[in-house]
Formats: sequence, structure tokens, C-alpha cells
Amino acid sequence: MRILVLCTHNSARSQMMEGWLRRHLAEAGLPAEVHSAGTEKTRLKPEAVRVMGEVGIDLSGQFSKTLFEVPDPWNFDLVLTVCDAAAEACPAYPAKTHRLHVGFSDPSGRPLGEWRRVRDALGRASRALVAALAEGRWPGEDELSVAAWGSGR
Repeated sequence: MRILVLCTHNSARSQMMEGWLRRHLAEAGLPAEVHSAGTEKTRLKPEAVRVMGEVGIDLSGQFSKTLFEVPDPWNFDLVLTVCDAAAEACPAYPAKTHRLHVGFSDPSGRPLGEWRRVRDALGRASRALVAALAEGRWPGEDELSVAAWGSGR
């Protein structure tokens, strides 16, 4: 299984989701290759590294990258976009694959409490995604959104 998490800048949300997925897939004993990328290469935000470190996930070795810097970029089983569709345009992925979208607000420029709120929501969505994969099924976007945010944000 190959999973790609896409966001605009690959600087925070997609990086945090990559970290969560790696942890949850390993805990579930599911072999998978997980990558993240963006349409624009920027830099990994230090706040993302900090708040993920608080839950024992080290992002310090990760870096912002575009899709073209990911190995075999057109061969993923699942592509998950994590941009907040109401606030920005998520990148498109033209190759044939299973696609899911769950919107997470961009915590950039916000207090650490907002970073933690988004981190925790990403973690809940990751756990729900991995649970569905462990059952041998693709989750629905609504299922992941409810796992992340409950019945509302």
C-alpha cells in the first residue's frame, strides 16, 4: 500500500498527517509506504515539528517537497488531500487512484493551541483511516471528517 498526503505547501498539515499515518499503520501492523507533498515547496514549519514532538512523533528529519520529489509519484493506492477547501484550493492529483479529501484549517500564524487542535484532529482522522484499512475497506470522506472533528468544527 502506498499513501500520499497532499496539501498546498507541504509545510504543516500534510507533514503532520504523514507522521500520524506512519505511527498508526505501524501500530496496526499494516505495511505501507507513506509520503507527503505539495504543489509548492516551502519549508517545514517549526510549529508542526514542535506540536508533533509533544505526542512523540519526530518530524525534524522531514522537509517540504513537491510531488516530483516523491519516489514514483504517479503510483499511489490512496491520495488524501488535507487542505481546508473553504479557504484554499487543494492540489489535484491526475493519476488514477483512490482519492479522499478531509479539510483541516491552516494553523499557520495562529497560537500553538490551534496547532494542537489541528494536530489532534489529524490524528483522529489518521486513526479512523487506518482502522478502515485494517478492515479491508476504504473509509468515506464523511467518516474521516466526523472522526477528525466530531459532528462539527
